[in-house]
Amino acid sequence: MLSPIPKAFLRGCLASAPFIIVVVPFALLFGVVATEAGLNVAQVMLFSVTVFAGASQFAALQLMQEQAPVLIILATALAINLRMVMYSVAMAPHLGGARLEVRALMAYFLVDQSFAASAVEFERRPHQSLPEKVAFFFGTVAPIAPLWFGASLAGALVGEAISKDYALDFAVPITFLAICAPMLRSLPHIVAAGVSIAGALTLSFLPYGTGLLLAACLAMAAGAACEVALEKRRVR
Repeated sequence: MLSPIPKAFLRGCLASAPFIIVVVPFALLFGVVATEAGLNVAQVMLFSVTVFAGASQFAALQLMQEQAPVLIILATALAINLRMVMYSVAMAPHLGGARLEVRALMAYFLVDQSFAASAVEFERRPHQSLPEKVAFFFGTVAPIAPLWFGASLAGALVGEAISKDYALDFAVPITFLAICAPMLRSLPHIVAAGVSIAGALTLSFLPYGTGLLLAACLAMAAGAACEVALEKRRVR
């Protein structure tokens, strides 16, 4: 009979297991695209291990191929990863009591999949102990991280040997749809999502993907404004 902490870890593994379907092709695609862009295998793995954030890795890689200024590359990657700040704020009430070194390790492994699975679990079981919540969190990355690094390496090694007929790029939008769609639970969320889509399409003509940065800012502002308006309406 498993004790509560191993049970929580196992639940984390099971909760994030479905993401394997898209994580593997996502990472394979990154390895392939990175080698096509001129990076060697060591550089691909250093990139993947140090950043460990698929969306910003792809964005930075694309901008590097377009010979974008370094400042634009860094600003774009930073803007994309700002969502991790919001993830951290959401996780703090549940995991903020852990030791500093544990929180530092969790910060590294805080990715879309670990956040999505943990957010659902902690909402469903809010009265778990801190060790159980920490164990669950690390369980969510146990199937994801090794496969991400391994598939990135495989993609870098085989490179163009993977046929384009496999259309690995399908994993990118599907991953984020699977993560974001269940989280659109309120009007501000929907407003922010709608503004981001409209802004990204409208501003797509801007160079180096700067339209995405502006669309993200507009979306956050719209979502915040909607939240404030709803709060004022409740007060009345």
